[in-house]
Amino acid sequence: MATSFLPRVAGNKRGTVGDAHNYCYNAHPMFKIRNLAIDPPLILAPVAGHTDTLFRQAVKGLGGCGLVVSELVSTEGMTRHLDRTLHLTRFEDSERPVSIQIFGSDPVRMAASAGMVQEMGADIVDINLGCPVKKVVKQGGGSNLLRDLPLLERIFKEVRRAVTMPLTVKIRTGWDRASVNAVEVLGLAEDCGVEALAIHGRARCDMFSGRADWSVIARVKEKARIPIMGNGDVFSPADAKRMFRETGVDGVMMGRGVLSNPWLIRQCYDHLRGSESVPVTLEEKRSFILRFLNRVYNEVPAPVAIGKMKKMGGYLSKGIPGGASLRDKIHASRSPEELLEAVSDFLSRTPDPGGETELHEAPGSDFEESCVH
Repeated sequence: MATSFLPRVAGNKRGTVGDAHNYCYNAHPMFKIRNLAIDPPLILAPVAGHTDTLFRQAVKGLGGCGLVVSELVSTEGMTRHLDRTLHLTRFEDSERPVSIQIFGSDPVRMAASAGMVQEMGADIVDINLGCPVKKVVKQGGGSNLLRDLPLLERIFKEVRRAVTMPLTVKIRTGWDRASVNAVEVLGLAEDCGVEALAIHGRARCDMFSGRADWSVIARVKEKARIPIMGNGDVFSPADAKRMFRETGVDGVMMGRGVLSNPWLIRQCYDHLRGSESVPVTLEEKRSFILRFLNRVYNEVPAPVAIGKMKKMGGYLSKGIPGGASLRDKIHASRSPEELLEAVSDFLSRTPDPGGETELHEAPGSDFEESCVH
């Protein structure tokens, strides 16, 4: 079973809260999932439709990221060997350690899919218990499983029997605010052999409105015998530092904030080490956008590429002078070639104001159907 590698702090036997994280990165690794070092303890969260292998590689290449998690993958599609589903499980060695996240409600299919993930050679298999969107919940998966703990126990046990690789889960605080059961789910997970847990500080009913309740994350960490990763409303290095300080989590997981600012995890790493964050120049952002969109164009099938390029181009254009105008051009493009030409032409004519571009912008409500859990 995995153990937390947080240092002990006087008056707090687990070293979970208070000033525990003033030490920042003086000791490595920050925590382990079984024997797998998550170092640094900053994690790219699963974001449906966004955190594919190309984006994960891009973020990992910027530095500071200790673990990446795939977008959620349907166990129904995996066990039916659907190409479009199996494509979501693709990863490269440069991403390691890499976790593949699966979702579903059938214990047999969940176990079989976990076995497939193990055969693929991924480092971790993760079970999605957090996705709040209707399409997933109606199938009985995602956060809907927080309402059926007997079924959840069967899933945990079947998956645990099926694989020898590290097993983790990602949850929300509960189905709604009247049924916050994250601590109960933690205990069940631990008893069934789950080796780490990530928690988003909102209930399913909250979707992404309001503020994440970090106090629930802190309670989960206080009770945990396994490593805990906190998630929700981390959009700046200061937010990451505050989550460590206020909740005592072993790792901080970021999703939405990284889409418009792929440098966020690296900036958090620099900040927590006590180093000055290296400013992201407009030229760096130009280069990143063009390089990333070209990879999507060259490596993603054409029918899918245009939609992905529009989504990611829209997020990445935030913080660029005249970004709203660029987004209009992106969304008006009728082909990948037209989109690339529009972006390249716009960025070549955008003057660099000098210094750092503003990248710490919280995404809007359009994320509610993106299953950033």
